[in-house]
Amino acid sequence: MNHDVELTILIPALNEEKTIEIVIKKAQKWLEKNKVNGEILVSNNNSTDKTKEIAITNKARVIDVPEIGYGHALINGIKEAKGQYIIMGDADDSYNFLELDDFYKELINGYDIVIGNRFYHMEKGAMKWSHKYIGTPLLSYIIKKKYKINLKDVNCGLRGFKKNAINNLNLKCGGMEFASEIIVKAKQANLKIKEIPINFYKDKRNGKSHLNTIRDGLKHMKIIWNINSI
Repeated sequence: MNHDVELTILIPALNEEKTIEIVIKKAQKWLEKNKVNGEILVSNNNSTDKTKEIAITNKARVIDVPEIGYGHALINGIKEAKGQYIIMGDADDSYNFLELDDFYKELINGYDIVIGNRFYHMEKGAMKWSHKYIGTPLLSYIIKKKYKINLKDVNCGLRGFKKNAINNLNLKCGGMEFASEIIVKAKQANLKIKEIPINFYKDKRNGKSHLNTIRDGLKHMKIIWNINSI
């Protein structure tokens, strides 16, 4: 790992041509403002639009991940990241990369994983009713009870972590259930985890979400109950 790069801002991307330039520019502005030696890494998850070309034009580093899946994009991105620390966030501008200060501060302060809590301030229409009142609260409750992890938003996609700590977790989940896997395995490894409040905004792509509520929810449940089987 190249310690000359302190922070990697990791963006998984699947057909994000409408918003990828926006999020890259915000990430660049945050790095410049805070004088952090960092890189922006786009993990291109087999996009068929102009996502890759736009990212390269905007001076992001791009890796190609042919296996479709949120987890595949992130696992490969984490492996290829040059930073000592990594902050990951979606490419749809629902997370504002100008608002990374608390993530960076808590990583510097010694936390291994820092997870956002979208329920602190959520723009109207940013989350489906079923996810807001059923899916995410239910998964958060089950993880809390089974693994004694007191988190209110286990599905939040804005997270920061130390690369060397995450490398030891042997992450395998290729889909959205990656979000639960990393939390449970981090707890089992006695990593220091902290949840912080964030702002959550509407998806700016105005297109179909990559989430499949029932399918992905069942995959989360399977991982939570059978984490040692993967």
